[in-house]
Amino acid sequence: MAVQTDRVISELRDLILSGQAQPGERLTELGYAARLGVSRTPLRLAFAELEKEGLLERMRSGGYRVRTFSMSDIADAVDVRGLLEGMAVRLIAENGLSQDVQASLEAIVRLGRELVDRATNSDSRMVDAEAWRRLNQRFHEVLVDACGNSALVSALDHNNKLPFVGPGSLTLPLVPTRLETSFVARAQSDHEDVLQALINRQANRAEALMREHAYRSRQNKRQLIEELRQQRESRGDLPDIGPAELVAHAISA
Repeated sequence: MAVQTDRVISELRDLILSGQAQPGERLTELGYAARLGVSRTPLRLAFAELEKEGLLERMRSGGYRVRTFSMSDIADAVDVRGLLEGMAVRLIAENGLSQDVQASLEAIVRLGRELVDRATNSDSRMVDAEAWRRLNQRFHEVLVDACGNSALVSALDHNNKLPFVGPGSLTLPLVPTRLETSFVARAQSDHEDVLQALINRQANRAEALMREHAYRSRQNKRQLIEELRQQRESRGDLPDIGPAELVAHAISA
């Protein structure tokens, strides 16, 4: 069931980003179960997950609809996320890591390193995108929960409800390209550096690393857009840019 749900999440996300599911469109379990060829149970789980990512919103009358959002709002929220997470790790470094939090972070970082090394050493050199998304989300959740500032936690939770902003809304396809896998490898290195700064109680360094980590997606997506434009120029269809590309461009601007 988990594998099927992951597939449905990926397919629904692609439909939304490609514009095939329009902003404001209501998504029904019955209609999309038939469209995707799945039962309603994994579809219901997928809807709930995409609500967490900010791509869907629950309707008062029941069901979900595709969320309407501003590109500039997303870029602003990425900036805010960097500031808030930077503050969170500063507080942790100043107060000192508890043994439980350190053990949790070390376990996540170890699993992330295994994931990246496995991709790097394989013939395909493709990372397991869904496994990485879950590890990335957990790493950030542990840090935020450990900061001890309930106002910061509340502000970050509200901020991360926009699409593409929170660590759980990573939009890698189920089979990433080598370029996207390289972005994951760099993010893994960031996690390792942040953890080491926390262990050493280097508050300034931890904060700077976390803010840079949050902003790095802009440069990553700029590279993807440039590559996409080059591909389309070679095919002669450059003007036809869809919502997914516009989202990446807005965040990278």
